[in-house]
Amino acid sequence: MASSVQAPVQVQGTVAPGFEAVREEFQRNFAERKELGAACAVYYRGEKVVDLWGGVRNKLTGELWEEDTMILVFSSTKGMASMGVAVAHSRGLFDYDERVATYWPEFAQAGKEQVTVRQLLSHQAGVCAIAEPLDIDKLADPDKVAAAIAKQKPAWEPGTRHGYHAISLGWYESELVRRVDPKHRTIGQFFQDEVAKPLGVEFYIGLPQDFPQARIARLDPYQKWQLLFNMDKMPRPFVMAFLNPTTITYKSFANPKIIGEPAGYNDLRVQQLELPASNGIGQVRDMAKAYSEFATGGKQLGLREETLNALKQPATPPRDGLLDVVLGVETIFSLGYAKPFPSFRFGRGAQAFGTPGAGGSFCFADPEAEIGFAYAMNKTGFYLWDDPREKSLRDAVYRCLA
Repeated sequence: MASSVQAPVQVQGTVAPGFEAVREEFQRNFAERKELGAACAVYYRGEKVVDLWGGVRNKLTGELWEEDTMILVFSSTKGMASMGVAVAHSRGLFDYDERVATYWPEFAQAGKEQVTVRQLLSHQAGVCAIAEPLDIDKLADPDKVAAAIAKQKPAWEPGTRHGYHAISLGWYESELVRRVDPKHRTIGQFFQDEVAKPLGVEFYIGLPQDFPQARIARLDPYQKWQLLFNMDKMPRPFVMAFLNPTTITYKSFANPKIIGEPAGYNDLRVQQLELPASNGIGQVRDMAKAYSEFATGGKQLGLREETLNALKQPATPPRDGLLDVVLGVETIFSLGYAKPFPSFRFGRGAQAFGTPGAGGSFCFADPEAEIGFAYAMNKTGFYLWDDPREKSLRDAVYRCLA
């Protein structure tokens, strides 16, 4: 039987000598792993050594991924937002082991009075599912969001368990920053002023009103029902809970309703909101550059050694073990980031920290190897982490270092 032959995708960009294997894997993603459009960038010891892009940024129009194409990165946003939180910590605006209610008294409602900042940022506070329905109008008003999340009753006793705060983490981070920042900025604005501008990077938590839409890659997402046919890629307990409206897993992803399906993130109204856990949009190379700053000492941002050491050190686990109530598998989180754990090894050792995003994106800092890594794509896959497209690139980076 005759088969159609797809024309090879022309990969653009550069790699430094010694990192050619990353380009080879990036090309294989298009040839063998059904990549649509993507970019990958790596900084090593503060220097950019990989800057690649290719494929189609909009499947509907056939427009190509360009050098300055931006992409929405789902939960990889968490790591970028948490950079803003880390800068606030370095400025002495809060202490990780102080109670959240010290800075935000209203947070103490419904049994949360003893929750520490560290527990909140490490997905241990039990406020992963917000009961009050949040629509576009409420989400555009930080005061209304703060009121809704402050009164949320924890789904478990804080500090005893943990569960992925898929959407809510960013709102809690933003309100914490608003409360301690002398200028009372949201995390999106704080990030722009204190991280993006000093580093010269283009990444937004809440797209500016007049931003040119043509620069943003259109997501090619899966539908929820397709998860049933891909349970070899995602943990079965997660998939079954994600599809069951009675579970904490479902509820953690279901509010606001407009983002109940990944396709909702193509909506300009959603992109213009501040969803600091899920809707960040930026250039992939700039995400790698930002992580490189955290992997190499943080001098441009004036990061204190105390802050960097806190990010690098092992996580403080919840009392009752590492089983994630929301994801249904064991995970490890610390201060807004994932840390390496048995089913998700990344970086050279335990100091690495980063966040994977739905569909396959992943960005992280590896202080031991002095690496800042970022990969993002517009065709969403079915892995919680270690999407073969991303992992092939990450593995190639470390082969090159060896």
